[in-house]
This record gives sequence, structure tokens and C-alpha cells, in this order.
Amino acid sequence: MTRIKRGYIARKRRTKFRLFTLSFRGAHSKLTRTITQQRIKALASAHRDRDKKKRDFRRLWISRINAVIRENPQKVCYSYSRLLYNLYKEQLLLNRKILSQIAILNKNCLYMISNEIIK
Repeated sequence: MTRIKRGYIARKRRTKFRLFTLSFRGAHSKLTRTITQQRIKALASAHRDRDKKKRDFRRLWISRINAVIRENPQKVCYSYSRLLYNLYKEQLLLNRKILSQIAILNKNCLYMISNEIIK
């Protein structure tokens, strides 16, 4: 049988991988085998960290709400967990993102919401 050289299709695939890893350092952007390994690792990290980002933002929102609620001058021992318990008991469905934005932009509004829930 005659020898068949791998043509442009494989080369096209490799250059596509190279374009993905252009910003990587050293052999991670030059050698084909390490490029494929680093590409797999990068995509796995991106997939994992998309979920982690959601968790981190939720933690940030909770800590912001808790900090603002605890410095409320009217209620001395009021906390985030009590606020959310009362919110769900009153069936006021405000999510943590909205509550944290209210806490940052207008503390008095959050205090008013918490006072209305208590009454």
C-alpha cells in the first residue's frame, strides 16, 4: 500500500486547538499533546467554576444582608435567618439578590421591610 500523509483536516483541527491556547505559557501553547491536555483541563475548570461562582455570589448576598440587618438600630438581636424566616412566613418572595441590592442602596428600606414583617 502507498503511504498516506495526514492532510489538512488534522492540521486544521490542531490549529483550532492552538488558537484556543494562544495565551497559555510555554509548551502549553506550542506542543500538540500538551495543548489537548491543557484544553481539557481549562474546559473542566470553566465548567466547575461556573457553578462555584453562583455559590460565591449567594454567600456574598447573605453576608451583606446579615451585616445590614444586624446594625438595625430598632432591633438589637435581629439576624438574617430570622428575617428570611419571617419573609417566607409572610409569603413575601424576595430573593437574596434583590434584598442585598436593597441593603446596599437603601438601608432604611430594608429596615422598613423588616419592621413590617415583624408587626
